[in-house]
Amino acid sequence: MNFPSNVKYTKEHEWIRVEGDEAYVGITDYAQSELGEIVFVDIDTVGETINQGDVFGSIEAVKTVSDLNMPATGEVIEFNEALNDSPEKVNNDPYGEGWMIKIRLSDKAELDALMDADAYQAII
Repeated sequence: MNFPSNVKYTKEHEWIRVEGDEAYVGITDYAQSELGEIVFVDIDTVGETINQGDVFGSIEAVKTVSDLNMPATGEVIEFNEALNDSPEKVNNDPYGEGWMIKIRLSDKAELDALMDADAYQAII
């Protein structure tokens, strides 16, 4: 299982990678392995500001649908359109091509409440 050190993690198994005032968000390698084959990613919050912990979309696997929770408050500025045709990118490369949304962060201080790779590994 992969636990990159350049991202922060939530207890709900999302990750966030900050680049300046913007950040990429997706689900962890652990989450995608638990869900199984991803068949659809539903994000309809582009243009909205979503609070930390609130739902920004959902992900559908063969046997289940799960909510996606925002790791930090921010405006959803982009959805990874490649997931429309290839949702399996989440399974194959959850921290790279399988990213889900790009956000404009509202408060970087919220990131302090998230886990680093070691802390995340300890809870799973």
